[in-house]
Amino acid sequence: METPNTYTAFEGHELIFRGPLSEIVLKIKRRLGKAENSSILIFSDDTGKTMDFNFRGNEQEVLKRIDIYVSDDASKDVTGPGRPKLGVISREVSLLPRHWEWLANQSGGASATLRKLVEDAKKKSVSSSLIKQAQERTYKFMSVMTGNLEGYEDALRALYKRDKKTFLNQIKNWPSDVKKYAADIAKPVFELEN
Repeated sequence: METPNTYTAFEGHELIFRGPLSEIVLKIKRRLGKAENSSILIFSDDTGKTMDFNFRGNEQEVLKRIDIYVSDDASKDVTGPGRPKLGVISREVSLLPRHWEWLANQSGGASATLRKLVEDAKKKSVSSSLIKQAQERTYKFMSVMTGNLEGYEDALRALYKRDKKTFLNQIKNWPSDVKKYAADIAKPVFELEN
């Protein structure tokens, strides 16, 4: 079962809400009341991107706008070859004749061999990919929330050098919610092996 994406909302340097986007949006709408403009920033915990959200209208109208952020390409109807009920979508692969010849000689056939090669490559690159994603997510959050705070540039350098001690030392005087969130989303950078 895939976990839903979570979001975090800050008002100034205070973390006010965390959870699924629909819950956060409703809480912010209730907090705003009839006001339509907000200085509250919503961050995707997965990507670090800020969500620019329109709070005009009633709660139902506001909730309808969430579809823009959570649309799922996988839910589109798939037609054509493959096994769509199993999640298999046929796509074209361009290989040189010598590659096709090698694939044809593998046990299980070309599809099984390609799947195995992809899975092996994924296993090898997963750690590196998670580190890069965590660095990007942390950078995006920090560039919005901490660009004018002491230690920002040195903390960024430490983040990309994967120097946990320096990173934590540079953010130690930041507002507590901002510091805790930055350290939390940066964890994979310092904990995963490259």
